Amino acid sequence: MTAIPAVTTRQRELEEQRQAFVRATVVRTQHPTSARAGDVAVVDALGTMTGFVGGTCVEASVREFSLHALETGEPVLLQVRPGDVGRTESEGAVEVHNPCLSGGSIDVFLEPIVPAAHVVVVGGSPVAQALARLGADAGFEMELVDGESWEPSETDAALIVASHGRGEEPALERALTAGIPYIGLVASGKRGAAVVASLNVPDELRQRVHTPAGLRLGGTAPAEIALGVLAQLVQMRATTGAGESTSAPASASPTTATDPVCHMTVVAADPTPHADIDDQTVWFCSDGCKSAFLSDPSAYAAA
Repeated sequence: MTAIPAVTTRQRELEEQRQAFVRATVVRTQHPTSARAGDVAVVDALGTMTGFVGGTCVEASVREFSLHALETGEPVLLQVRPGDVGRTESEGAVEVHNPCLSGGSIDVFLEPIVPAAHVVVVGGSPVAQALARLGADAGFEMELVDGESWEPSETDAALIVASHGRGEEPALERALTAGIPYIGLVASGKRGAAVVASLNVPDELRQRVHTPAGLRLGGTAPAEIALGVLAQLVQMRATTGAGESTSAPASASPTTATDPVCHMTVVAADPTPHADIDDQTVWFCSDGCKSAFLSDPSAYAAA
């Protein structure tokens, strides 16, 4: 088992940066193969791998399907087998045939790790305190702030103002300008409308403030009001995707390419082996395929 310090360190870095990543764990091998059950690696949103889960041919498939797992948010069991290029997908699993393997096979569990949605709550009122408690139980990363000094960040998924008049306008204006997906103001209908009308923002932005915030559940206690607000946030995330900006932005995800030698699908980004031929970048699953191509590029011109 190779739970090497580099994997732990890289995972911690990605978590601190609120970056999504995949944890790849070898769960089964059939010799001959260089990996062993328990070997681990992490793959970030750019397809960069830290750790070891097999040779370069297996790594190509792990990187490809790790990026796919990050897109879907669903874990997958990747089964890499020797044989002509092809793949068979079933619920929760995909079997990939790799002509570069020396006869062994390997199963790797790919688990996407996505940071919890960061929800900012303005105020220290009983409703704000209830939002912090219930939101944490619901799986959100909650933060109580002062509306006057708070500044939005690119990882904020929602802003909920529950401060009873303290620092409302500055926080709402900053959130609207920053484009935070969900913005709610806990207030009566009359006072909430007055606050929104006073904001120094374009009219089209005012319409994005939910006030009175929350679904009308009929409760009046702080925890009941907080429950309605969180229910509205969950509903919007489920139906429209609002509030799903949970991780710090990274460069655009890499695309994929086809190895002209073995026809494997590979991630078109470093450290994938590649060569620049006639102003075009050609990508390979391994240095072996790259060498074969460079020895006679014309033989693979059609590919």
